Amino acid sequence: MTDSAGSPPSGTLGPGAGASATGDGLIRRHRRRWTRRAALGLGFLVLAGAGGSWAVYAKLSANITADDAAAAELARYERERPTALVRGAQNILLIGSDTRSGAGNRKYGKDLGTERSDTTILLHLAADRRSATVVSLPRDLMVKVPGCRGADGHRTEPAFTMFNYAFAAGGSACTIRTVEKLTNIRIDHHVVVDFSGFKDMVDAVDGVEVCLKKPIDDKAAKLKLPAGKVTLDGEQALGYVRARKSLGDGSDTDRMDRQQRFLGALVNKVRGNDVLLNPVKLYPVLDAATSSLTTDPDLASLRGLYQLVRGLRDIPTEHVRFLTVPRESYVYDSNRDQLVEPEAERLFARLRADEPVAVAGSVSPDSATKSGDSNASPAPTFRGSTAAENTCG
Repeated sequence: MTDSAGSPPSGTLGPGAGASATGDGLIRRHRRRWTRRAALGLGFLVLAGAGGSWAVYAKLSANITADDAAAAELARYERERPTALVRGAQNILLIGSDTRSGAGNRKYGKDLGTERSDTTILLHLAADRRSATVVSLPRDLMVKVPGCRGADGHRTEPAFTMFNYAFAAGGSACTIRTVEKLTNIRIDHHVVVDFSGFKDMVDAVDGVEVCLKKPIDDKAAKLKLPAGKVTLDGEQALGYVRARKSLGDGSDTDRMDRQQRFLGALVNKVRGNDVLLNPVKLYPVLDAATSSLTTDPDLASLRGLYQLVRGLRDIPTEHVRFLTVPRESYVYDSNRDQLVEPEAERLFARLRADEPVAVAGSVSPDSATKSGDSNASPAPTFRGSTAAENTCG
């Protein structure tokens, strides 16, 4: 039946229209079904990826040991601690522990139940994150160590003694308090790493290249290397930065210079080998680094570490400066060190005020003392180097 115009009655479909409508409906249903399946598949991949990422994040975060005891001890002495002067600037104390406890550290000596700070470095990050200053503190430096609580709960008496005694007396909290009293610089964070962790870090970046002017044969450090360019693995790197008697003049100052050059080479290796941008390369580095770290609670997670170092990748290597605190032989014992004043205080004052620190390989005796009025005289220059300098130059 049709209406007067010859069209199908209302509510009915002609053969052509019916076929077309049925085809479109099938296509739409297939599309909806495909879209749902694709969404489910994509959702699964996202969840799987997120789960994998979370698993990696959780593992790496769990590697880090939070130094809760140090945080509690420092809180007891909050009133006597220095005040941070520049918002955004950060001061991190890096402590290399000579502990022999743990499977990876036992071969370096007998575990006597105590540990000292084999290396201590003050890292200052400028508030604008355009420069970093790395200051080595000699372990033989004569300083005032406050009374500290040891791991057994016993409190030591204040003493004027070698700097590395502080770590043995009261761990990282005692070392931090000693540094703060010495420099009047507020320590915002601290990181403790042992021998095994240092080796793993170097191995994770496939070794670090150094240049040796002479062959090395140091039985005490278990180090035998030819002259020239050499890529050190973790074990060799540990011996290289710890060796004292057979390299240079045998002084701790020479050893710290060598440590600084090595750290500069390590910075260049990490930045120049696309490690930070390549997940395959980055993961073993992070795994090695976090497995060996004991930090203050605020840094004891990947998020905490990321927030600290996210701006470091933008610091030009020529603005990463290494130096040793101005020191000289202790007047009563040539085997010990003492600060050279007023140079040391001028260095500490610049770090407190977040002012740039200039370094040069060779510095005249008076160059670090003639600062005077900052508006009238150039900033003092300290003996040191930068990460941009070629260690094999």
